[in-house]
Amino acid sequence: MYGNRELTYAGGMPKVASNGVELEYVDRGNGDPLLLVMGLGGQLISWPEGFVDELIAQGFRVIAFDNRDSGLSTEMTGSGLKRRDILKVLLRRPVTSPYKLNDMAADAIGLLDALAIRQAHIVGASMGGMISQEIAIGWPGRVQSLTSIMSNTGDRKNGMIDPKLALKLRRQGDPNPNDREAMIEQSVELWKWISGPTFDEAEAREFTAVGIDRALRVEGIERQTAAIFASRDRTAALRLVRTPTLVVHGLVDPLVRSSGGEATARAIPDARLLMFPEMGHDLPECRWKEIAGAIRQNADRAPLPV
Repeated sequence: MYGNRELTYAGGMPKVASNGVELEYVDRGNGDPLLLVMGLGGQLISWPEGFVDELIAQGFRVIAFDNRDSGLSTEMTGSGLKRRDILKVLLRRPVTSPYKLNDMAADAIGLLDALAIRQAHIVGASMGGMISQEIAIGWPGRVQSLTSIMSNTGDRKNGMIDPKLALKLRRQGDPNPNDREAMIEQSVELWKWISGPTFDEAEAREFTAVGIDRALRVEGIERQTAAIFASRDRTAALRLVRTPTLVVHGLVDPLVRSSGGEATARAIPDARLLMFPEMGHDLPECRWKEIAGAIRQNADRAPLPV
């Protein structure tokens, strides 16, 4: 899943002001603009460099960034959703949050504005897929194509966490940001639970340590979690989306179960659904080339940029 993280992702990337926050980003390649939107707690380094290389080889200029409350972008304030509160999610109780997914979508649009990119192909994973859907809904003229990976529509019925995993998370408890080694162990254990059969523990440990050392945002993850469940059901709005859409999902994903991808593909007219039997809540390296190629094919369905 993880791949190499070279000095291109070591930090010290440029920042832009966007929607009242500052976003750190990286910009690679010279082709059609493609914006990568990362998921819960992820950073721009969470995109495997080998996967980004595959996208560049497909003719894309790839822009990745740290969402608000992640990595080296602006850290927000306010209360989030802790693991001990996961029962609220399972019982579909109301959740409050300092911001919502459409605010994060506006952040992404602000980044495109700052880079003078009028239209782009948007690719989002997990929470990033939800944000990408909000971009396609709210700013359809800015989106040439949409790819939603291991995500859902926010309907609180499809693509919900496996109850067995929810119980494990609740028992595991909230991480201790003052204990680096414990944080690494807990994160590796989580990746083991949510990844498919290609999971590599040594690689996950290295990837996790790099992320923790770059930026540790425990409360940011809690706020992003709250934003997911405080945001709207996008199903009805997605039915109005006319952007060429690809939906990618794993059949063994316990965090956002495969029904989430199926519901997303049903909601968006003419969406294409690509599912992999060995994919969990991860991007298995054995599928990077195929996924990048499918993103290119979906992008080629789009009209020429205006």
